[in-house]
Amino acid sequence: MATPLSIQLYTLRDQIAADRDGTLTRLAEIGYRSVEPYDPTADPAGFRKTADELGLSVTSTHAYALFSKDAGEVFDAVGTIGTDLAIIPGGIEHEEFTTRDGLRRVADRLNGFAAKAAEHGMRIGYHNHWWEIEPRFEGRTALEELAGLLAPEVFLEVDTYWAAVGGADVPELLRSLGDRVLALHVKDGPGVKGEPHTAVGQGTIDVPSILAAAPEAVRIVELDTCAGDVFEAVAGSHAYLTALEGRS
Repeated sequence: MATPLSIQLYTLRDQIAADRDGTLTRLAEIGYRSVEPYDPTADPAGFRKTADELGLSVTSTHAYALFSKDAGEVFDAVGTIGTDLAIIPGGIEHEEFTTRDGLRRVADRLNGFAAKAAEHGMRIGYHNHWWEIEPRFEGRTALEELAGLLAPEVFLEVDTYWAAVGGADVPELLRSLGDRVLALHVKDGPGVKGEPHTAVGQGTIDVPSILAAAPEAVRIVELDTCAGDVFEAVAGSHAYLTALEGRS
């Protein structure tokens, strides 16, 4: 696929906080050509300048800031950093995913964000963890039920690791969600809550089967935590995925 392999910068949040430009430089040296920021409102113009100098595009951005800041300010920042895809990565009570009424409230909230995004020529996505997977409704995950309640323009960024931890057959889940899935968070590890992640390809997750089930989705590396050197892990992830999918 044409979209370059990306990385969620939350993976390197401590390094970003200490030296953003140096961290982005190291990612570019590893071979990443795209990134996914986690807070577009943090010096968007400065971020864009550095990204441009390094040849880094922005696939999408998380936009947790929508819960606490003016939507116009957030979407202006999203545009400045260079994308039109803003993703909600949390901030909604886990209990809302355990009932149909709760799911309707979640959908209303996301659809409301989507309407505001559309005013700025942007789209809203939702990123799952395990708590949208574990609750089942006649055999379907809460995430699948939610997808049926979302406005057509709202997309999904499926975190494949947390989907597996939540008990899903991830390739089957991806096929069920179909074109609603625009992006995948690709991560690896022991497949249990509370344990650090590994470089992609070094854990228990069947990454090849998962990626084959969503061939058009953007691949975004993310490691929530890492037992060893995080730069080694993101470099190993890049090497594995590049070889696996014949990327350049």
